[in-house]
Amino acid sequence: MADGEDFYQILGVPRDAGQEDIQRAYRKLARAYHPDLNRDPGAEDRFKEASEAYDVLSDPETRRRYDAFGRDFRQVPEGVDPETWRRAQAGARARAGAGAGAGAGPGGFSFREGDIDLDDLLGGLFGGRGSRRGWGPIPGADQEAEIELTVEEAYRGGRRSVTLSSDGIRRSFDVAIPAGVTDGQRIRLAGQGGRGSDGARNGDLYLIVRIAPHPRYRLDGRDLYVELRLAPWEAALGTSAALDTPGGEVKVKVPGGTSSGRRIRLAGRGLPNPKGKAGDLYAEARIMVPARLSRAERRLFEQLAAESNFDPRKQR
Repeated sequence: MADGEDFYQILGVPRDAGQEDIQRAYRKLARAYHPDLNRDPGAEDRFKEASEAYDVLSDPETRRRYDAFGRDFRQVPEGVDPETWRRAQAGARARAGAGAGAGAGPGGFSFREGDIDLDDLLGGLFGGRGSRRGWGPIPGADQEAEIELTVEEAYRGGRRSVTLSSDGIRRSFDVAIPAGVTDGQRIRLAGQGGRGSDGARNGDLYLIVRIAPHPRYRLDGRDLYVELRLAPWEAALGTSAALDTPGGEVKVKVPGGTSSGRRIRLAGRGLPNPKGKAGDLYAEARIMVPARLSRAERRLFEQLAAESNFDPRKQR
């Protein structure tokens, strides 16, 4: 992330943007910079920045803390007043930037009236002691890690064993994957983050979902896209075709006169949504022809070519 560029700037939305605007902006950037779709060397970094910004701003509680504390929000303990924290940071920066001189405090840093010492602030929160070594119980920091899921796992949910390594320590977790989880969504494991000191609570571990590219399915939010292969006569005459989906086989009613690229929508057949409306399934027609024709097939196609006045190059 470039200096001075915050999550709102990365997504290109104002600070008062609604959740739909944030989601729409993220989807646009994800389509533009996903490494599977954009081979530019910088695309992956842009995609990661957009994903991180969306992870934070799509969660109301996390967004509230980010708005209050900026980039440091994960390091700020619960219960700290935002205005007090900003004044403490301003005081710390002023002292660090000042040289030794008249009125300088210990170590040659200047103190100004109204400055708040971070030691005093955090000491007051954690036991009233004024030195860093004597803060008392300090809650553990929240941590993040990524978990990659298949489209099928995201659709069905279930349980998944995850092993993470941190500072040479391997830990395994049995994670409950909610059905309908989307790319970029966070799964919270309470108390599995950084360890608290002196009996204070541990932080939480947030698993950021990344849905792996799939050879058959494509996801856009909760909407699911899958190719529907059709014979020329099925597309011309119409048919009812069986289609495999993550939720099982479905029947797709194909209207007569369907051309390649046409999308047939099956409402509510996309990713489920425990909190609202499920996504839709879009069957994308693709007309296939035999690689080799039998004599009878060739004769019939030649007969059709002679009888038909259809010219696809003149159609719009």
